[in-house]
Amino acid sequence: MIIKPRTRGFICTTAHPKGCAAQVRQQIEYVQARPAIQGPRNALIIGASAGYGLAARIAAAFGAGANTIGIYRQGERSGRTASAGWYNSAAFEQAAQQAGLKSFSVTGDAFTDETKAKAVETIRRELGQVDLVVYSVATGRRTNPRTGETSTSVLKPIGKPYTNKTVNFHDGEVSLITLEPATEEEIQGTVDVMGGDDWQMWIDALREGGVLAPNATTISYSYIGPDITQAIYRQGSIGQAKDHLEATAKRLQEQLSHGGGRAYVTVGKALVTQSSSAIPVVPLYISALYKVMKEKGIHEGCIEQMYRLFADRLYSPESASVPVDEEGRIRIDDWEMRDDVQQEVAKIWEALTTDHIYDLTDLEGYRREFFQLFGFETDGIDYEAEVDPNVSIPNLN
Repeated sequence: MIIKPRTRGFICTTAHPKGCAAQVRQQIEYVQARPAIQGPRNALIIGASAGYGLAARIAAAFGAGANTIGIYRQGERSGRTASAGWYNSAAFEQAAQQAGLKSFSVTGDAFTDETKAKAVETIRRELGQVDLVVYSVATGRRTNPRTGETSTSVLKPIGKPYTNKTVNFHDGEVSLITLEPATEEEIQGTVDVMGGDDWQMWIDALREGGVLAPNATTISYSYIGPDITQAIYRQGSIGQAKDHLEATAKRLQEQLSHGGGRAYVTVGKALVTQSSSAIPVVPLYISALYKVMKEKGIHEGCIEQMYRLFADRLYSPESASVPVDEEGRIRIDDWEMRDDVQQEVAKIWEALTTDHIYDLTDLEGYRREFFQLFGFETDGIDYEAEVDPNVSIPNLN
């Protein structure tokens, strides 16, 4: 069949297998072209099919030669195509096998005890233990296996309504949006979904199953951002969840440090992801940020961020300890938050209108990266050619 993008708001309901595979190859080639990382031997990536999770798996495998197990939702073809995450994972598994690396996939809801048990058994059977655990789950709903309660996350300010500019990145229309504040119930729901509870449950399950190496490192991801996005992000409902995540990292650090283990939250830069595209205001900010960072030659995507995290922070041979900020967080948002970058972004923000959106920002680059998340608009792919949407994944558990 000929596969074209079909969008519904910030979601693309189709994905292109060859485009996804090409982008995975590009990330692998980026890592392979750089110095080897003296990193993990066996890595578990929870949320491994896209974004930071996929990039971390690629950095571990093709940068450090690690064997990997990826956890992600089932995404086989159920409609016109499979999910982009399914195609990404199939391409990764194929490349890893060709490189002589062990790699395995466990599909299912990461929040369930069943998926955790499958992961523990796979690690025990195939790798013995893991010395890196990356927690990169991003979703809007979670059912707690202990209580059976289902929580939903919201992207809202706290305390009072919030008004700012936003953009429809499909047509470039800039408008004002007002968001009503989250209720206490919505804030708690967001913390339940996107906080650190499930990360803690994963580490507990791995330790109880005897498959977590004593000196293991575990990381998860957060974002801080500039004044422009503070009310909707860091000071909003999702910010409460990130505060909980960071508190969990400190608790895990205390638990793991007795065996030489480590736990960190990594603060990354603003990137085009399925999650970020859903947050009002943020796509417009990213479009302005991309223009400034590209002009300064310091722009990074997921794979550049993850390679720098591994090579210069977590496993740097030049540093005896991991550099962290006053809250114990690893900061790879340092280039985004440079004063010169933020000053230029703020100037652009003040002048932004629909009439000037393409002159003042890199909205076209944002839109292209959005479609690339689903395998479209990728160089070297003939999108007029028929392609088989049915792709299998080897070593699927």
